[in-house]
Amino acid sequence: MTTAHHTIDLAVKRLLVAAGQAPSVHNTQPWRFKVRGDDVIELLADWDRWLPVSDPRGRSLHVSCGAALFNLRIAARAAGRRPDARLLPDPEKAPDLLAAIDLGARARPTAEARELYELIPVRRTNRRPYDERLIPAHVLHDMRTAAALEHARLILLDRRSAADLLDYAATAQDELARDNAYMAELATWTSGHGVPSYVHGPLATGVVDPVRDFGRRAGSARFESHPQLAVLSTAGDEPMDWLRAGQALERVLLVAARHEVSASFLNQPLDLRDMRRRSDPRHRRGHPQMIMRLGYAPTVSRAPRRPVTELLAEHT
Repeated sequence: MTTAHHTIDLAVKRLLVAAGQAPSVHNTQPWRFKVRGDDVIELLADWDRWLPVSDPRGRSLHVSCGAALFNLRIAARAAGRRPDARLLPDPEKAPDLLAAIDLGARARPTAEARELYELIPVRRTNRRPYDERLIPAHVLHDMRTAAALEHARLILLDRRSAADLLDYAATAQDELARDNAYMAELATWTSGHGVPSYVHGPLATGVVDPVRDFGRRAGSARFESHPQLAVLSTAGDEPMDWLRAGQALERVLLVAARHEVSASFLNQPLDLRDMRRRSDPRHRRGHPQMIMRLGYAPTVSRAPRRPVTELLAEHT
């Protein structure tokens, strides 16, 4: 092996490590990558890590893979490449191929790309109580801009709307808990791998419980009295839109990490919608793809990630 080839291999490994640190539904990490020569990386759906009960359309899988795609893009940009990502390049012949990323073009790394790349290992889902501080308007503006850059919309809810959505999430969680197949699938990804118990967060002691209950919460604590919620939406509700939602989600989360804002997710209503195979009617604000809780909290541990060797489908 020549030195040049070895260098390229190390560079590709850095990209895949960054991609593998993306958030995903129940930490399933449902992605694999195929390296084609020196300049093309393909993102593939890993259907062995799909959640067929709670995600029958594959929406959450695509959102997760979109987040990994954004990390790969920003890592490549920070490394002096100009990634050209084609989404769903051949859906008829290669339905598992979600994106092909051409890394042939070079460009000077921007300061923003370097900063976002360095924030990838900092970002993590935080299910612990947040303090009562409101997120400043300029930070919310940066996060909305981040979503818009990836063809999505971040909608910040007012206090009343947030309270209504929390009630809806609790109702949806109660209904999901009565579905044996759903609970069995959830248990598979919350007992030993996926979402380990040490990242579940504590049990709420007060009236407000803004954290998804995976069934193994350790200890108890009082959560913030008025959780700050946001909804990430897209204009459409098809696989292309889901991939865009995932890229927008990760850009938003990295920008939030820049401002030391934590995030967790309350997607039970979306799971229930998907399980019923319903689609939302067209709304002026778009189709909801993620429900987020935002705020300030101490740093927490992160869930485990797959090694790069498991992410490689094939090297050609």
